[in-house]
Amino acid sequence: MVLQPKCKAILKWSAPISETDLSDAVTQPLLEVRNIETYYGPVMAVRGVSMKVQKGRVVTLLGGNGAGKTTILKTISGAMEPQKGCVWLAGRDLTNRDPDWIARQGIAHVPEGRELFPFLTVAENLHVGSWARREGDPAQDLELVYGYFPMLREFARRQAEYLSGGQQQMLAIGRALMARPDVMLLDEPSLGLAPKLVAEIAQIIVRLNREQGVTILLIEQNAKMALDVADFGYVLENGRIVMEDTTERLKAATDIREFYLGMKDQGVRGRRRWKQRKTWR
Repeated sequence: MVLQPKCKAILKWSAPISETDLSDAVTQPLLEVRNIETYYGPVMAVRGVSMKVQKGRVVTLLGGNGAGKTTILKTISGAMEPQKGCVWLAGRDLTNRDPDWIARQGIAHVPEGRELFPFLTVAENLHVGSWARREGDPAQDLELVYGYFPMLREFARRQAEYLSGGQQQMLAIGRALMARPDVMLLDEPSLGLAPKLVAEIAQIIVRLNREQGVTILLIEQNAKMALDVADFGYVLENGRIVMEDTTERLKAATDIREFYLGMKDQGVRGRRRWKQRKTWR
């Protein structure tokens, strides 16, 4: 694939900065995706998606299987290259850069399926996460991870392949936290977990955001969990954004309640599911 030219800087002034420009700079998103198109061979998986993630927020991306959610995270972290569009982090152009370089800029990706090193111990997996850090003491952050996930200290010498699914997910999040990321990309953290563990993972996400200031972009099939922990949400269908709003407003939207939360108003109970149409089509 031919790499596209570098994207133009988001903020560029040739004259003295006005109060309006200064306000724009203050509200500049930490992470911005602008009009990206990403392909699997000849198939366009992401169709001109634009998103903004403000610093210190939890933003969720909702959508069914095959909607393009995972592809967006892979495009941000550099695992896939967009054919068009740009990805920016704190004013730095990440487009078409190597994944290791992107990780060193402050992006930590927790992929679907966790992708741990199965034959390494818990402690060794955590230390792998610290290779991309830019500053600070890894030992101090190891204690921080153990504080959030006491189980990881208990099983520090156990190989990752012998952990349960919930324990592996905690290890994957802990490994990402060791990098001291500015933005953490979480892909289906509750996948395959029991309801009790889902609630525990949701609580950890909220705590990391509020206590450590980690900005989070969350993909989650459990729409209720995602809308409960996030501040803002995007809805993706067939590779394009069809709805965006605060999570409180999304929870109240008829389409979200019916198609993602499984809730129906009394007036539509008698109608067949296949006759319903989403208003954004």
